[in-house]
Amino acid sequence: MSAAVPIPDGRVHVSLPELIALRARVARAPAPPVVSRVQRSGQRPGRLHGRGMDYAESRVYQAGDDVRRMDWRLTARSGVAHTKLFQEEREGRLLILLDSNASMRFGTRTRFKSVQAARAAAMAAWYAVRGGDRVGVLAFGGQRQLLRPLGGARGALAVAGAIAAWDALPPGADETLSSALQRAGRLMHGASRVLIVSDGFAVDDAARGRMLGLVGKAEVSVLTVADALELAQPPAGRYPFAHGGVHYDVVLQGDRQRAEFARALGDGVRRLSALATGLNLRERTIDTAADPLDAIVALLGTGRAR
Repeated sequence: MSAAVPIPDGRVHVSLPELIALRARVARAPAPPVVSRVQRSGQRPGRLHGRGMDYAESRVYQAGDDVRRMDWRLTARSGVAHTKLFQEEREGRLLILLDSNASMRFGTRTRFKSVQAARAAAMAAWYAVRGGDRVGVLAFGGQRQLLRPLGGARGALAVAGAIAAWDALPPGADETLSSALQRAGRLMHGASRVLIVSDGFAVDDAARGRMLGLVGKAEVSVLTVADALELAQPPAGRYPFAHGGVHYDVVLQGDRQRAEFARALGDGVRRLSALATGLNLRERTIDTAADPLDAIVALLGTGRAR
């Protein structure tokens, strides 16, 4: 007997029409800054002088310079031979690391964390291509899939379609963040940025070392997606849960019991926040009921370096 096809309701499962419709929401946000896309290493922008598209500056002619790059106007004006230098134009690339571990399929407000993460990733894709970037997505955890970066609206549509398709697949085994970062590190070439979207439960002891390696190749930012119960101590009461088709209630009464429950649920948020803070990465946290756009703009917008 074949497995039931998930209903894309936008609450428990990702809705592709919603991910596509988020394009209009992103279009009303402040436009990404126009910056030169040059080869870089880690967080430090660099400059390539060669035969490119953007004029950078002129300097005094040196033996071996290509005569086709002579700045004849400045040479005539100054009486000294000058050569034009160019800044090579490169497309920026954003790779979204999207957590699909089992812990993401949880939510008590509005939608599952997995659905909120998908919405945030789609917004990031629409925002990135609006700024002229190519965008791709690497799923880790229950799905271990890769969509290589593509440009323009086609790239954002491909990201939305891939995320929706992966969400409908049966989940596989969980994966650590360090494993995902190792795979992502093999994909970083030239100018690039990475956005990690996760609830933090995949953070393991080896993640910091892997993250350091990735930071040396790309500009990394972190978006933590959390349920309301993971961000604050819950009030006393009875909480219905379902896991693997089994429904049960958790009754929380005393302060100590509620505090221990909140501590266990909030462990992922704390671990991912500590990792990002320790490496001085841009970081934002949203719950499952929030509009992710402000966080996306803060992480990918003003002040970004290439």
